[in-house]
Amino acid sequence: MSLQDYKSAVKQSSAPTTVRELNRLHGVDAREALRASAYLTQQIVASRQLPPVVHLNVGGQLFSTSLGTLRKHPGSKLAEMFNGQTQLQRDAQGRFFIDRDGGHFNAVLEFLRSDRLPKENILEVHREALFYNIKPLIKLLEDTPQMFGELVGRQQFLSGVPHYKENIEVLIHIARAEAIAARHSTIMICVLQTEEDFGLYENAINSLEADKESVVTFGPWKAVLSVKDLLDCVQTDIESQGFRVSIKPHITEKGFLSKTYTCFYKLTFTWW
Repeated sequence: MSLQDYKSAVKQSSAPTTVRELNRLHGVDAREALRASAYLTQQIVASRQLPPVVHLNVGGQLFSTSLGTLRKHPGSKLAEMFNGQTQLQRDAQGRFFIDRDGGHFNAVLEFLRSDRLPKENILEVHREALFYNIKPLIKLLEDTPQMFGELVGRQQFLSGVPHYKENIEVLIHIARAEAIAARHSTIMICVLQTEEDFGLYENAINSLEADKESVVTFGPWKAVLSVKDLLDCVQTDIESQGFRVSIKPHITEKGFLSKTYTCFYKLTFTWW
């Protein structure tokens, strides 16, 4: 036998012998190792088993419900959280803790228990339904008159008004800047409903005696809704953030031959 043949024979015969020798030295049989692994897995699963009645702490508000209620909709975040495989936080009393405002969680829980929809705070509950990804609740809330009108009517209209959301943010920013040592902040807004109105913008803005650089302009848009409808939206969206505002027309006094523009309005924030 050549040296090369001898090395090959040793290599083929030594590998399994080495594994058996290691098992013998460590006192571990392959089947015992599998049994130990299975036992460890069972222990981990057992440690994560959830009780049939679950006590919750949602942002400091306490709730109790059944495990089945939380798992009612398998694709929801609550079902995933309480599937027995997720490591959950607990508070000092051992309640499962969800770091979320619990103010409207009761309405979410009531729907899971009885399919009952809330009669108030629809927009707020809808926001929670989105967070917990409870699709049946999301759909039913969006079909309510409040949500349907908001999503299909108002939001569709506002999506066609150029830079609407940005303009709302600008108005609030300017108002805050002018609130120092003042009870009111007044901002001029210009509303141009049609392309024809927009074509007159330069002449209209030049007719102002006020600071022209601080004027915030809305429009034009193609929907049939009126200037008043847009102003109502502006007031609603600013007041929804906790501000008190009023809107009045700004009519400038001009000479007999001067043109009067009716596209300007005063938006007033009241601070105290």
